[in-house]
Amino acid sequence: MPARPSVKPPAASPFPTTAAREALRLKKRDALLRAAVGMFNERGFHATSLDDVAASLGVTKPVIYHHLGNKDQVLLECVRVGLGQLRSAADESQRIDGSGLDRLTAFLRLYAEVTMDDFGRCVIRTPDEVLSPGARMEFRALKTEIDGTMRGMIEAAVRDGSAAVKDVRLTAFTLAGALNWPARWFRPEGPMSAPQIARDIAELLCLGLRPSS
Repeated sequence: MPARPSVKPPAASPFPTTAAREALRLKKRDALLRAAVGMFNERGFHATSLDDVAASLGVTKPVIYHHLGNKDQVLLECVRVGLGQLRSAADESQRIDGSGLDRLTAFLRLYAEVTMDDFGRCVIRTPDEVLSPGARMEFRALKTEIDGTMRGMIEAAVRDGSAAVKDVRLTAFTLAGALNWPARWFRPEGPMSAPQIARDIAELLCLGLRPSS
């Protein structure tokens, strides 16, 4: 019986797989977003040009258009990321064992950490009037959702007796105002890290919510 000819394994394809192309696309998109959000935070929306964002990465403005869209769309995507981080903070804190106030404290700590990060800072420092009408409506709706989440957590703490609050709406506005302010003064090179500041702020705020003995 004649010997069967050996079959060589197929050569590795020089072309990237679909998964590899998608991973590269997401990596490029993330780099563009991070460059943009850094400039938005440092210079403000109007003083930032997409040419500057592109130049910081050694690419051209059409690359940004391809991956993200125009400047208004880039800004909206930056705040979407920040608001998504706040949603994730709410979800994570809800899984914590303990009282309603324990979960609220955890949420406030995570919320403060987000506002001291680039995308969270962009949420706080972006006035919605710089957005187009359609983007402005989405931005406001997302912020309203986060506000509703905080109110719900305050109400839960009141129901289980771990917090004493006269006005849930006013309390939520007060907490959000205190948590948003570090987005304007926090510096990574400062004497305290963002997690340390966030922990101390959350504990200080929630101390005033505890029922009097």
